[in-house]
Amino acid sequence: MNKDLLNILANSNKDIDNQQLMDYLSGKLTGEELHEVERALAESEFLDDAVEGLQQIGNKKNMQAYVDELNAAMQKTLEKKKQRRLKRRLKEDPWGLLAVILVIALCILGYIVVRKLQQK
Repeated sequence: MNKDLLNILANSNKDIDNQQLMDYLSGKLTGEELHEVERALAESEFLDDAVEGLQQIGNKKNMQAYVDELNAAMQKTLEKKKQRRLKRRLKEDPWGLLAVILVIALCILGYIVVRKLQQK
């Protein structure tokens, strides 16, 4: 399994990883691991809500497919946001450059005008 797909909850809880969560939902954990996951669920309201949502999925065999689909959708959304941000940055740069050039040109023109008036 791709390591990126196992990081759904990596930033939200350091005590439990996604693979351990999937094993918990499928009933594959031993006594100590089960106790550790249940302790983490008791400490984290977000994690508890996530587990409740995953438990409501009817077909447990398709759970990994749902997780993979959610990850793919999340990656696609993040990539779109990144592309929009890059496009916006590229569009702003020419205007900034034009503004700097215009200010410098006006300063030079002002200097020339002042020097001409002082010579008269």
